[in-house]
Amino acid sequence: MTALPARFLGSLLRVGIAMLLLFRRPRPVHPHGVVIAGEMVRIGGRAASGIDWIDGPGTEEVPVIARVSRSIGLPPSLPDVQGLALRWVHEGRPVDLQLASTGVGVPGRHLLVPRMSPSRGTLSSILPFRARQGPVLLCARTVSARRLPGDPSALRSAVREEPWLLRLYFASPVGKWQAFADIRLGEPQAEDDPTLRFDMDRHPLPGAAPYAWVRALRQPSYRLAQRRIEPDTARTV
Repeated sequence: MTALPARFLGSLLRVGIAMLLLFRRPRPVHPHGVVIAGEMVRIGGRAASGIDWIDGPGTEEVPVIARVSRSIGLPPSLPDVQGLALRWVHEGRPVDLQLASTGVGVPGRHLLVPRMSPSRGTLSSILPFRARQGPVLLCARTVSARRLPGDPSALRSAVREEPWLLRLYFASPVGKWQAFADIRLGEPQAEDDPTLRFDMDRHPLPGAAPYAWVRALRQPSYRLAQRRIEPDTARTV
C-alpha cells in the first residue's frame, strides 16, 4: 500500500473513532479489559528475523504487563475480536506490542477473526514491521489447547489459578512462523487500568520500525482515541 490510500483509509478510521467517542469514553474500542502481570523469556534455536531485539542475545526473564480485551465490547456470550497488548522495558524504554485475533495462514493472518476466547487461535500484529530483511509479522499463540473464558471476572480467576502460557512468533507476510519467546501471565489485577495505553508506533520493538504507510493508516485514530491520556501518564513495567 502506498502513502496516499493509507492516509485516506486512516482518515476514515479516525471518523469512525470520533463517532464512537460520542457515546463511549474514555476507550472507544477495547473498552473493558483484564490487566495481567507476568514474565517473558526469549528462546533459542530460532532463525534470524532482521529485528534486533528478537535476534539479539538474552535468555533472562523480562517482566511484562498485558491487557486482554474484546475489541467491540460485546457480551462474553458472543464472539468478538480479541485483543492482547503487551508492554515490557528494554534499556529503560517501554516496548509495546499490540495483537488481535486473526487466522494463522495466508491471507488469514492479515484478517480480523472474532472468537469466543482469547486463548483460541492466533493473535497477530496484522500489519508488518520494517526489519532489515524486509516486512515481518508478529503473533502469539497459546501453548496448550486451553480455553480461557471471555468474561473478565472469570478470566482473572482462571489465570490466577493456572497461568496463561503463550509463545511469540515472527514470519514474513507469507512465510512460516518462527518461535522466539515464551510468556507466562499469572498475576491479574483486581480492576482494569484506565491510564494504561499502548502504542507500538511510539514504543516500537527495537529494530522493528513501522512503515510510513502503516503509521498513516493507524496513527490518526490512535491519536484521537488516546488524546485524553498524556504520554507521561502511560504506565510502564
